[in-house]
Amino acid sequence: MEQESGVRERWLVVGGAGMLGQDMVDAARAADHEVAGAGRGTGLDLLDPAVTARAVQGYDVVVNCAAWTAVDDAETHEAEAFAVNAVGAANLAQACTTAGARLVHVSTDYVFDGAATVPYAEDAAVAPRSAYGRTKAAGEWAVRAEAPGSLIVRTAWLYGAGGGCFPKTMARLATEKDRLSVVDDQVGQPTWTRDLAELIVRLVAADAPAGTYHGTSSGAVSWFGFTERIVVSSGAEVKLEPTTSEAFPRPAPRPAYSVLGHAALEAVGVTPIGDWAERWDAAAAEVLG
Repeated sequence: MEQESGVRERWLVVGGAGMLGQDMVDAARAADHEVAGAGRGTGLDLLDPAVTARAVQGYDVVVNCAAWTAVDDAETHEAEAFAVNAVGAANLAQACTTAGARLVHVSTDYVFDGAATVPYAEDAAVAPRSAYGRTKAAGEWAVRAEAPGSLIVRTAWLYGAGGGCFPKTMARLATEKDRLSVVDDQVGQPTWTRDLAELIVRLVAADAPAGTYHGTSSGAVSWFGFTERIVVSSGAEVKLEPTTSEAFPRPAPRPAYSVLGHAALEAVGVTPIGDWAERWDAAAAEVLG
């Protein structure tokens, strides 16, 4: 059963200036914790173990929202992506273990191959098909090895008010074009960064056991179906046409099926995020702004 911790803790959000990081800082503050955001802009270099160790001193909870997320660029810059997503994660995990801080590490659906037809369980075998997925899978491994008490929270299809995202792009294009072709053979769970941030706060408050959890909206939809909802919310008038992934080749392969199961959350009494469509309706005005 979910409980309010009732304890004011010191939280550090790494990558606090990013789209998820901004909502993470706000959600932790709303729960009455003392919160700081950190990242390269504040002098935190996760590739420097000594700097990282100093940065986490005195914190009770550290949330790692920092990542190399340029999926296509990672195909030709895998070493650089690995440095951020795996080496940086390892350094942060070591620092948290030494400092006695609980680490929450944000990961991704890209650790899976996307070939499933039913939601991926938290303990399903990882089989990444892209450089980004490989580096994030390596980051998960490093966190488990260096900070066994950590929480790994996988998410997918993130959107939010604090950064560039799919809904903003599609709403803009809908005002610029008469028709849009949108991929209809990739299925996933559009997830509001605010919902994910609040879920992480609830997980920590519930003193959830160490392990892997899935932080995505419930239900599932294709990019085409999501775009239909976005266009309605934006008020634009544009003709939408479904198409295939083959029509939009990209350097990094996209998972065809990115639906994640929430059994681990339910097992510890933490309510998963609601249906993607309901949550988009709640988020749309703020995100499209």
